[in-house]
This record gives sequence, structure tokens and C-alpha cells, in this order.
Amino acid sequence: MRLIMKADAAAAPQDSFRAGFGPCHHARVRYLGVDYGRRRIGLALSDESAVLARPWETVAGESSPGRSAERVSACIDLFSQDHPDEAITGIVVGLPRRLNGDDNEQTPLVREFAERLAALTGLVVHLQDERLTSHEADARLSAGEKDWRRRKQKLDAAAAAIILQDFLDRPAPPATSPGEGR
Repeated sequence: MRLIMKADAAAAPQDSFRAGFGPCHHARVRYLGVDYGRRRIGLALSDESAVLARPWETVAGESSPGRSAERVSACIDLFSQDHPDEAITGIVVGLPRRLNGDDNEQTPLVREFAERLAALTGLVVHLQDERLTSHEADARLSAGEKDWRRRKQKLDAAAAAIILQDFLDRPAPPATSPGEGR
């Protein structure tokens, strides 16, 4: 497994933890979006064309990033069993940063979570800047749901969908020739 840094002109650099070389780009690609938290982990799914993201579910966090990664890996396994023709081919984890782009106290935990998730699943795990996604998710949810308790139950999965949609909407990386970028 290796760490690859990608520069995004509009945002801070994105990280990718790869089980192999290069992402898979084919017609049927489904991503799992993850908003990692110590208490709750929001999950979102893309459609198979990797164009639209939607909230999926919220699961309880565990005592450590590694244990939380095991829980999310189990969710991926259950999804694969329930949808054998709709495999998840990549994972996008929200990377918390300060507004100025610097790492915060959560950033190392999320990196540990992402590394463990990549090791458990064998899938490419991308880290996507998640600054202000929880605020955006709350604003979107408040338009349809006035009760904050009900919004809170949906907030993490909605934030995961925003993180995933931001990833899906980014410009495609330039094509590289074989052997380049390794």
C-alpha cells in the first residue's frame, strides 16, 4: 500500500491509499463515501455511473479508528452480499482540516482509519477535503426537517453524501502513460 498525493487546483491536495496502481475507470464504478467520527460514521453510495451520491446509513463508531474500519468493512461485505452485481469499487473518506487547510486533531485518526480500511478491503481509498460539509448537510436537511433531533440522525450520512459528491464532481485527472506516476 502506498500514499499518492494528487493536487487539486480548487482545493487542498487529495490523498489516495491504493491497494495497487491507479484507479479503476470503467463504466460500472460504485463508490462508498465515509464521514468518519468517533461516535458516528456516515455512509453514502454513488450510483454505478459514479455521477450521483446519496446518503446510505449511519453506523456507530468504535473505540479506535482500526475498529471503526472493521465495522465499515463489514458494512461493505453486507452490501456486496445483498447486491452481488453492484460491487463497491472505491472508497472516499472525508479528511478533516482547519479552514486554512492545516491538519486538525482529527486528521491523524482519519488517516489511520483510511489506511486500515484500505488494508481490510483491498480497495482504493481516497481522502477528500471535508471542510464545512457538516454545516452544509445541516443547512440542506433543515430545509425539509425542522426538528433538530431528527436532522441529527440523518446528518452524518448526508455529510458523507456531500463528501462523496464533491469527489465525484472533481475534474478527472490527466491521463498518464504506462509507467508514469509510479
